[in-house]
This record gives sequence, structure tokens and C-alpha cells, in this order.
Amino acid sequence: MRTLAVVRGVVQAVGFRCYTQAEAGRLGLAGFVRNRRDGAVEVEAEGDPAAVSAMLAWLARGPSSAVVESVETSELEPLGETVFRIDF
Repeated sequence: MRTLAVVRGVVQAVGFRCYTQAEAGRLGLAGFVRNRRDGAVEVEAEGDPAAVSAMLAWLARGPSSAVVESVETSELEPLGETVFRIDF
């Protein structure tokens, strides 16, 4: 399973990408996280459906330094990736 999540709120310049990468590693997920020009953070997470669901629940809260206002999601085709990275 692979899901795209766009996280909006105070989510840039607060360590969101690093915390997201750490959470993805804890959950055994692949994919990426990156900042968007519109101030949102974009996450693609791939792996076990339960782990992806757990990641989406975490993204709705984010790290304590963030203020998450919304998370928009959509399903994607799995790519077979094996690592989770921070894209720039």
C-alpha cells in the first residue's frame, strides 16, 4: 500500500521532515517526505497497510513543534521502494 499525504499548518522549519523520517523508520515504511512551496509538507509512505495507517495517525498530530491543521490523503500505486528519505 502507498499513500500520498499533504500536511498543512505550521509544518515547515519545525523539524517535521526529520521526525517524519524517524517515525517511518520505526514503522518500517518506505517513501519520502519533502517541503512544498505552498508551505505544506508532502509525504508518500509505502508498506504494510497497518503501518501506513499508523503513519497517517501520527501525521495528523506531528511532532510537538508543529501545528497540524489538516491532512489530505490519496492512494497511490506501490513502487516497491525499500527506504524512506527526505527529499529537497
